[in-house]
Amino acid sequence: MPVTLGRHSDRLMAVRALQTVKGRREQRRFCFEGTTLLQEAADAGFPIEELYATQESYASIGLVRELEGGGVATFIVSPDSAERISALTTATGVLAVGPTRMRGLAELLGPAGFVLVLADLNDPANAGTLLRSADAFGCDGVVVGSIGVDPYHPKVVRGSMGATFRLPLSVTDSRAFSDAARAASVHVVGLCATGRQIAEQEWGRPLAVVVGNERHGLGNWQAACADLVGIPMRSRVESLSAGVAGSIALFAACGNELPAKVKTTGAKSRMVY
Repeated sequence: MPVTLGRHSDRLMAVRALQTVKGRREQRRFCFEGTTLLQEAADAGFPIEELYATQESYASIGLVRELEGGGVATFIVSPDSAERISALTTATGVLAVGPTRMRGLAELLGPAGFVLVLADLNDPANAGTLLRSADAFGCDGVVVGSIGVDPYHPKVVRGSMGATFRLPLSVTDSRAFSDAARAASVHVVGLCATGRQIAEQEWGRPLAVVVGNERHGLGNWQAACADLVGIPMRSRVESLSAGVAGSIALFAACGNELPAKVKTTGAKSRMVY
């Protein structure tokens, strides 16, 4: 049976702290909200450690009771407490906690690997979009710059639409990445407005595609890049967002590795290439 928590519970204080970078780093955990992400985590076999739900959500969401039955510690909270631990304007009524799982660079930079590198991106929306695209276009993992947005920021997790639960992540700086990529003979390609046209690029494997910071571009990460590619646009368009540009590059880089078919989910169909 779930345990009912009072509004001043130490557990709730700890969960609320997970809305901050400091709290996530100290506890090595993060939280995510809503039935969609909860289902994505469950489907991915992600280790959910705790569940917090209002009485209404506990009664109406079968997945919450199913996970509780599988051994996940489950707690009932008041609607007011659910609002206090939520990062959303309106709390969903169900919040889960799981471990942050960081990998070493060597684990991501394999002999035939394909990774995305976020070169100190600051915007959570761009980062979430790119994690989702990396998952869609066959990346084996994502390297995140250490002075950019936290990959477990709530907006990044929501924007990734479950990619956070499936993709290996590594956080590092530009110098460490450059050294590791060189040691692993990884071909590093950076996105840059002055680079060659993306259609002319030969990608190959192992490969790392580097997407630069929204304002400062590749910065120190450019030194690691063997090639620079740009996306041609009409002259009246100054630039694309990092999320859009990086997604285009990942699609170009994935080549023929994705299945040429339509993936169907329920009554909806969507192209996967």
